[in-house]
Amino acid sequence: MSTIRVAPGNPRDAQATALLRASHALMQALFSEEDNHFLSIDDLCEPNVRFFVAKEENTSLGCVALAFKGDYAEIKSMFVHPDARGKGIAHKLMQAIEAEVRTHGISVLKLETGDSLHQAHSLYRAHGYVDCGPFGDYRESPASLFMAKTLV
Repeated sequence: MSTIRVAPGNPRDAQATALLRASHALMQALFSEEDNHFLSIDDLCEPNVRFFVAKEENTSLGCVALAFKGDYAEIKSMFVHPDARGKGIAHKLMQAIEAEVRTHGISVLKLETGDSLHQAHSLYRAHGYVDCGPFGDYRESPASLFMAKTLV
C-alpha cells in the first residue's frame, strides 16, 4: 500500500494544472460566473499564496492553496480528484495547511465554499470550521457558505 504525502507544489506543474482545471470546470458547471470565486492558475502563483499537492507515488491526486490576507489566511482551490476520494486526502491537505498557517503566526483561517458542496461542508466542519459571515471582498450570496476557524 502506498503512502499519500502532501508537499508544496507548483500550480503550473502539469498534474497540478490538470487538477485545477477539473476543479474550475466543476465550479463553472455548478455555479454562475458571479458565484465562482476560484483563483486563476496565475493568481495561485502570487507571492502571498502557498500551494500544496497531495501525491501517491508520482501522481497528484489533490490540491489546496492558502492565500495570506494579513491577519488571516484563506483556503482556496481545495480539490481531490473524484477517483481518489475516500482515501483521506482532503484531511491530509487540511492538516498540511493548518500546519503552514501556524508557521506564519496566523491563527485564523477562513473560506468560502458553494452552498451545494455538502461533502466540503462536512470536511470543514470535521476540522472545526464554523459558519461566519462574508469577509474580505465577498458579498452575501445564497450560493456561498462562509466558514472560519481559530487555531489554538
